[in-house]
This record gives sequence, structure tokens and C-alpha cells, in this order.
Amino acid sequence: MSFTIAVAGKGGVGKTTLCGLMIDYLSRKGKTPILAVDADANANLNEVLGVDVEMTLGEIREEVTRAEMSKENPIPKGMTKADYMEFMFGRCLSEQDDYDLLVMGRSQGKGCYCFVNGLLQSQLQKLAPHYPYIVVDNEAGMEHISRGILPKVDTFILVSDCSRRGVQAVGRIAELIKECDMKPDSVGLIVNRAPNGELNEGTREEIEKQGLQLLGIVPQDTDVYEYDCDGKPTVELPEESPVRKALFEILDRLFV
Repeated sequence: MSFTIAVAGKGGVGKTTLCGLMIDYLSRKGKTPILAVDADANANLNEVLGVDVEMTLGEIREEVTRAEMSKENPIPKGMTKADYMEFMFGRCLSEQDDYDLLVMGRSQGKGCYCFVNGLLQSQLQKLAPHYPYIVVDNEAGMEHISRGILPKVDTFILVSDCSRRGVQAVGRIAELIKECDMKPDSVGLIVNRAPNGELNEGTREEIEKQGLQLLGIVPQDTDVYEYDCDGKPTVELPEESPVRKALFEILDRLFV
């Protein structure tokens, strides 16, 4: 059975950076192969990992649905819609040495996507048993998980910056997890971009008020900003990077 880790948080808190480094951590620990799923509509996990993406599932979904609405048929003669979707699905999987990356792509547009979403769900269910670990980078709304397209989540890692508002935002995500009846084994919080790797008392009070389990704190690091500006994959941060070291220590405790 695959162990699924979902990373969630509001935009701009650095969750995708941490998600990419988490994939790097699992690769180093030999927890391979890993299925990395970018389920954020603003997809950029591939940039953090330094991977090129040919096509997203959202693009396939829209192409097939648009063709059906206009009575066009993009499916080659003699091929069923399910077979065509499976073929196209393979084009969305970017295969690397230790992990494969699947980008869900943008949110749904007009039209009914029930049939296509069902095919996506079945394809993911076929893939999942081949990966001991699945890591999902989510948007705050967690559309793909709440719709049941992605596998059951074992661990939710919520990411916030060190502000009260950021902590309140992940508190709302934690409530959404309960409302959607996802029933993960654990839900924990990582606070990212903390000055000097420390939290003030007000932020700690808010974490306690929201009933969140604090897994650890990742310090602010200008190297992450510089790598992003230069278009360099964040997973190439040096070994002595305080962000890498702090996150790896948190993950060591989490996966002991």
C-alpha cells in the first residue's frame, strides 16, 4: 500500500518549495519510486524539482470535454475513450530516476467532467500500488482530494508563514479536512520563513488556539529567494542550507 502525504497551505507561504525538498528527502532515504503529484492550479512543483512537463491532466480533461461539446472526435478510429485517456495519461507522467511527476493542472472550466474525472481516478488507482510513497502538493481548496480523484491521504502537512493570519488560514484548511471526512492518520503544521527560525509568543498562541500540532519551524533563507530569481531548482540548495537542514530534521522525526 502507498503512503500518501499531502502538503497544503495558502499561496505564497513556500509550501511547494518544502514539498520539493520533501521529495528529495524521501529519494535520499531510498523511499523510491515516489509519485509526486502537483495538484495546485498554479502548478510550479516541476520548477522546484527542475523537471520539464509535456502535458497536464487538466489540459487533457478540457480537450476531451471541449471536443464532446462541439461534436468533434479527437479519439483515433478503433480506440475507445478510456483507451485514449490512458494513452494521454501516460504523456502526463514525467519519469525521473527516483520519482515520477504528475501535474493535475488548472481547475475545471465549463461543462460536465464526471466521466473524465472518473477515468483520472481509475488511472491513479492503477498507478498508486507501484509507489511506496505519494507526495501531493495541494492548493488551499484541495479540490482534487475533496472530489475523491486522488488516493486516501495518510498524513497532512500544513504549511504557514509565521503570521497569525497564516496560522488562521491553515486552521481553516484543517477544518476543511474534517468537513470532507478525509480521516488522515495525522495532521501537522510546519511554520516556514520564520526570522532566525523562531516564533513570537503571539504566533504560538494562535497555533494553540487553532488546535494545530506544530511539527517544526523552518527559518527564512535568502538562498531560496536567489534560487527562485535565477530560475534554479530549489532542490539544488547546498547541503548546509538552513532550510534543507531544518526540514530534514522535522522529517526525520516524522518518519522515524
